[in-house]
Amino acid sequence: MLKNYFKIAIAVLKRRKFFTFISLFGISFTLSILIVVTSMIDHIISPAYPEVKRERSLYINLVEKTNADHSSISRGQMSLYFLDTYVKTMKTPQTVSFCASNSTNTYINNKKMSIDMMYTNIPFWEVNEFNFLEGRPYNQKELTNADHVAVITDDTRNQYFGEGESAVGKYIEADNEEYRVTGVVKAAPLAFSFSKANIYVPYTASKSDYSYKSISGPFSAVILAKSKADIPAIQEEYQSIIDKKPMLEKHYTELFSHADTYLTSYTRRAFGEGNDSGMAYVITATSLIAFLFILLPALNLININISRIMERSSEIGVRKAFGASSKTLVYQFIIENLILTVLGCIIGIVLASVVLMMINNSGIFTNTVLTINLRVLIAGLLACLIFGLLTGVYPAWRMSKLQVVAALKA
Repeated sequence: MLKNYFKIAIAVLKRRKFFTFISLFGISFTLSILIVVTSMIDHIISPAYPEVKRERSLYINLVEKTNADHSSISRGQMSLYFLDTYVKTMKTPQTVSFCASNSTNTYINNKKMSIDMMYTNIPFWEVNEFNFLEGRPYNQKELTNADHVAVITDDTRNQYFGEGESAVGKYIEADNEEYRVTGVVKAAPLAFSFSKANIYVPYTASKSDYSYKSISGPFSAVILAKSKADIPAIQEEYQSIIDKKPMLEKHYTELFSHADTYLTSYTRRAFGEGNDSGMAYVITATSLIAFLFILLPALNLININISRIMERSSEIGVRKAFGASSKTLVYQFIIENLILTVLGCIIGIVLASVVLMMINNSGIFTNTVLTINLRVLIAGLLACLIFGLLTGVYPAWRMSKLQVVAALKA
């Protein structure tokens, strides 16, 4: 039966080549865009170099203070004092990494070069698995002594010292200070804000004095669990600290901060408030945008399918006259439409692969490689299946309602 349905579907597609082309173009173009966007989202939220331990990591990059009537709200990151006193002393985590970023300039042959500096502690190198191309990370002794040492990326080395030149032991100027290079790492992707920088230095070497006693400051934290199973316990322990409202100023009455998974840490900062993580808003908005994006080609394909049904009314009438049930005809048409959609999906995957290859080769997103992995492929196939069913059910229902006499007269 399925073999016959497939033969009929191919024959129908060959009969009206122009309509077939329009349908395949709409399906493949829509799905290729969705696959490219899905690949970008997957790259951002999935564990990848150097943040390969995300599945057992929790992120804190927001502390929110408010008064009773919410007329005064302060939102920002954490202070070093708050981290040292309350977060680093937690008993459940394996370790706690923290960092603060700063954009500055340096000069090479009188040419200005913009760089991102990141001030870190020693566990930063345990939480993130950087690939050291030469040298080593700075150690606890160098951090304690506030030594002006730095780890730089391969991109920074190539621009500052020359392509392929050794940098270990040499000095690099940043923020009007000179730092001795102890190591060179492969650069992190552009979108990884917890690890992306050009130069990494001990937080003790910063010009700023981070010893002030306050909740708010420039630091974000990454809590590494011993195993994924420890994550709920860590979240509970951190929440018990926040519930005690440590160091809360008198004019504020509520303190909100959470140890979140990677994606939730961003949705909370962008769209959350209080205990609301903002995840529901992001899911709703993303679903609505995807639905609206699919709606136009879906309506177009539905209209084309209805036109095809009207053209095949005589065939439908004859089959009904010889005993074909409406259920059989509906199944046939839905399968025909799914075959068309699958062909469009295959073309869409090929187009998406070409687009991703062009994006990777263009260098628009530095140190970023976008791919169609298994997760992206499954998402594309699922979208293909949903698209095929949505655009096939209504025309199939219209076909099942055709009367035999009216169909034969058409």
